[in-house]
Amino acid sequence: MAILKSSVLTLGVLGILGVGAFIGLGQYSKNGSAPGVTNGSLAPCPSSPNCVSSEAGTPPEKQVDPLALSAWETIPAAITAIGGTITLQDTDYIAAEFSSSTFGFVDDLELRLTDTDVQVRSASRVGYSDRGANAARVAQLRKALAQ
Repeated sequence: MAILKSSVLTLGVLGILGVGAFIGLGQYSKNGSAPGVTNGSLAPCPSSPNCVSSEAGTPPEKQVDPLALSAWETIPAAITAIGGTITLQDTDYIAAEFSSSTFGFVDDLELRLTDTDVQVRSASRVGYSDRGANAARVAQLRKALAQ
């Protein structure tokens, strides 16, 4: 019986520590900002699978199609409609933040206007896997722009 109580207590403590770690990471992700444009392109995706991009040189498993040039003027409203907050808007660059509802993890969505299209990058600020959230976000943005 003592072993059972000790096991239950240990599991409870580990569960609390795990939840606390996720809450801490969520708070940590609120610091910082989108990487921005570097050498004329959006930042490359990191090696972790929590980023997608349309920029040339993006590995195939992280590659998404750019957005249509004609969408540029309606992108800010579409970002807001799907739950994002625009943090920077310039003539050829838009940065927005999205926060997860569970632990408040912040992801960055960036868009860069070119002569032919709109390059897009969506990435998590912390963690390793996003369970497809950034790819889904770009798809959701594309759908909002089509309406």
